[in-house]
Amino acid sequence: MARSAPSPSAAPGSGRTEWPGKLLGLPESGPRSMGGFGRRVLGLLIDWAVASLLSLVIGTYGDARNFITLGIFAVLQVVFIALLSGSIGHVCVGLRVVPVRGGYVGVWRPVVRTVLLCVVIPVLIHAKDGRALHDAVAGTVLVRR
Repeated sequence: MARSAPSPSAAPGSGRTEWPGKLLGLPESGPRSMGGFGRRVLGLLIDWAVASLLSLVIGTYGDARNFITLGIFAVLQVVFIALLSGSIGHVCVGLRVVPVRGGYVGVWRPVVRTVLLCVVIPVLIHAKDGRALHDAVAGTVLVRR
């Protein structure tokens, strides 16, 4: 009986050689590794809760005014990503948004990223490197702090 050869994607002893962010030169785990799905979703929920709370406080939360809550969410995303390299939710769960090529995230990247995030569909489409389409278009990646 012939033995099966290990797959090329599996390294002896490590279990695998591919991980999200490897194509971008990011480590497999620890600081600057790509943020996991759970952290990203929790950060998004925190951001939406903050936007909903602010919308409730200013009296615009309700059926006919859901776009105001979305607008508050978008403004918070752009402002905090530009200032802190992460939204309130990102900071709470230990994530930050960084440009793939390094440097300061700037203002245009958070704007592009947030517009596509608010459309929702680009968030569901992922590239080979593990980034969602809204991050790929903006040239950013969500990494652990």
